[in-house]
Amino acid sequence: MASIHLDRIAHQYGGDAYALMPSDLHFEDGKTYALLGPSGCGKTTLLNIISGLVRASEGVVRFDDTDVSQVRTEHRNIAQVFQFPAIYQSKSVYENLAFPLRCRRYDAARIRARVTEVAEILGLQGRLNRSARSLTADEKQLISLGRGLVRDDVAAILMDEPLTVIDPQLKFELRRKIKQANQHARQTVIYVTHDQNEAMSIADEVLVMDRGRVVQRGTPDVLFEFPATTYVGYFIGSPGMNFAALGPIPQGIAIGSCPLPDAPASVVDAVGSGQAVSLGIRPEHLQFAARSTVGAVPATVQAQHDLGRAYVVDVMVGGAALKVKVARRQAIPTGDTWLWLPPERRRYYLDGCLMDAG
Repeated sequence: MASIHLDRIAHQYGGDAYALMPSDLHFEDGKTYALLGPSGCGKTTLLNIISGLVRASEGVVRFDDTDVSQVRTEHRNIAQVFQFPAIYQSKSVYENLAFPLRCRRYDAARIRARVTEVAEILGLQGRLNRSARSLTADEKQLISLGRGLVRDDVAAILMDEPLTVIDPQLKFELRRKIKQANQHARQTVIYVTHDQNEAMSIADEVLVMDRGRVVQRGTPDVLFEFPATTYVGYFIGSPGMNFAALGPIPQGIAIGSCPLPDAPASVVDAVGSGQAVSLGIRPEHLQFAARSTVGAVPATVQAQHDLGRAYVVDVMVGGAALKVKVARRQAIPTGDTWLWLPPERRRYYLDGCLMDAG
């Protein structure tokens, strides 16, 4: 295992445009990270630079204190798991899992112990003698994952969209197994995905990427509660964070025509000076309230959407469209109603970036 340091790393595939903007990034030994973002944001380029499949245009890649920028992939001592399973169809499950260890001349007892341990974690104990050719797509991907996990001497395990080809009904179980395996081995893992549920459920820390740059990194809880930009707020959450432009009124600030009570003085001052400030609040944190509730604002219910375990309700507040996420057991008003925006759950954004509104 190793700490991974990227010093002013950047990459251009051709021309002047950066596929990966110059960045300093550090991945600690033994932690699991997710690179999260839409297609084309640079996450796979970043992973391939770490693996050596792509030679960075600028910067230095270090594993611990060793510069590996010019070291070929096969000499970086990493394990890789790709979107499509890479296994030997003619071999048994046991032989597939044992293959990376045999290549490194592990003795038979050590191979048996490691294969048995990884097979138990991934639920493959009963399939060890089966031919890989007879397995389902998710079972083959489990073998591919197991081949990455079976080595206990790697600097890092790099996973590039490993669950994309898996049936949606099986993804939850596979995410659980990946997390369990990573927690058990405490290897350095970097996991690429466009699926926020995968990233948030697997990683100790998530790096959200946009247009070749890491725009925020943090624990799932921090990203959800304190998105650093409106982009992160939109990207994290289902549905994403609500945003409403704020304007000045004589007694403070307002969402359109609706006064917003209990706003911090710094926010009122910024809005009053003509700066572009918006309110951000999660649909989960908005609450329908009685008219007598202190701080509640008038709202109008427009529509509701049944998500199975919850409802998402479209409302209008002062001309701004917001979404409210409520449990199925909760009564949903119709027409004109009142909405409470808990002050401690509000976030304020100046030109798209989180303000310090303390």
